[in-house]
Amino acid sequence: MSELVNDISLIEEPEQTLSMNPKKFILWLFIVSIIMLFAAMTSAYLVRRAEGNWLEYTIPAVFSYSSVVLVVSSLTMHWAYIAAKKDNFRSLKIAITITFALGMAFLYMQFQGWVQLVNQNVFFVGNPAGSFMYIFTGLHGFHLISGLIVLVFALVAAFRFSIHAKSLNQIEIAAAYWHFLDILWLYLFFFLVYFH
Repeated sequence: MSELVNDISLIEEPEQTLSMNPKKFILWLFIVSIIMLFAAMTSAYLVRRAEGNWLEYTIPAVFSYSSVVLVVSSLTMHWAYIAAKKDNFRSLKIAITITFALGMAFLYMQFQGWVQLVNQNVFFVGNPAGSFMYIFTGLHGFHLISGLIVLVFALVAAFRFSIHAKSLNQIEIAAAYWHFLDILWLYLFFFLVYFH
């Protein structure tokens, strides 16, 4: 009997493994892939710019204003997250709605930036300086649209009371992705201004 007790005492408890919500893991993989995409593109931009034949033009001021709009949208997204943690459902819905509206305003301002580029005779086809500008802003805009879709799902979940203090995964995913898109835009904007 004592041998059995000794054998049992030798059995160790299994170590707890680190785990992550699968949706959060997919989000982080997606974010890493976007970072790699834009890192490759900004590197290509620098290499091509160094070759010469680079069109000089003025970056439309509306891109600066849209940057402010996106920063404010990050603040409202954080407000949504805090409201969810406190089970303040009314504020949660309002904050997500405002964030969505600011995201739409950002997209509209980006379109206006494109209109101003065309007015300066900067086109997608032609000089690579213009091509890169349209590609950077267009790809970011595409990802921002995906962020708006994530916000719509979060808003629907908020109206169904599926987001609350004990169920924060969806709002955490939406907030992380939205903040990432904001940071990505600021990086692109300052990159374009500095290396223009």
